[in-house]
Amino acid sequence: MTSDFISSFLQSLSAYEGTLTFNPWRDSDPAYEVPDAVSIRTGQLSDYLSRRLGKAKYLLIAEACGYQGGHFSGIAMTCERMLLDLHPAVKSAMILTGPARRTSRPDSPLLKPVQQEKGFNEPTDSVVWKACLEAGLSPDDFLLWNIFPFHPYKKGNLLSNRTPGEKELACGLDFARALWKAFGRPRIFAIGKKSELTLTDGGFSVTGLRHPANGGANIFRAQLKEALR
Repeated sequence: MTSDFISSFLQSLSAYEGTLTFNPWRDSDPAYEVPDAVSIRTGQLSDYLSRRLGKAKYLLIAEACGYQGGHFSGIAMTCERMLLDLHPAVKSAMILTGPARRTSRPDSPLLKPVQQEKGFNEPTDSVVWKACLEAGLSPDDFLLWNIFPFHPYKKGNLLSNRTPGEKELACGLDFARALWKAFGRPRIFAIGKKSELTLTDGGFSVTGLRHPANGGANIFRAQLKEALR
């Protein structure tokens, strides 16, 4: 049943297509990525989910996948430097049971030198992971997700982030609901107002947390610790 759910869930994710939307488990751009990027990301998400089935007590849901995080890692709120053990606080062994790989091309001339050398780093991902660990959670106690699990980008610039529209957010509810049920209906923390409103409008009971971006990191940390008491 476990493997059947994950296989079906990944198939559903890979079927999604949207305007100005990059689907990490379907789409690839050879200018930025290695040839087998889609299969790498799909395998890493499968590993991430399989490891936490039956264990995760909390489901943290943010707004959308970002180009510095899940776009290249295939895992929500998780960046390549974490997978490559180049992050100061989060290591690959906390995320996956098997080997991890980057999907951004180290030789892509479109990447900055530090991205070529170390892969992508996402500040919000760092705040969320560190806050969970500092609050006393083990890496398998929590599952990270986005209410719109794909990467919305601005026209003409794949390496940018666009705020998802209402219809895009609403379509993500089905994926969130499937995860929530499969993981035994864990407690949901909604990161940011868009996630919170979308989930509550969809009938979920959630604990809302301030989004870490735009100066909200300290508030997010404090709210998460308080909510876990």
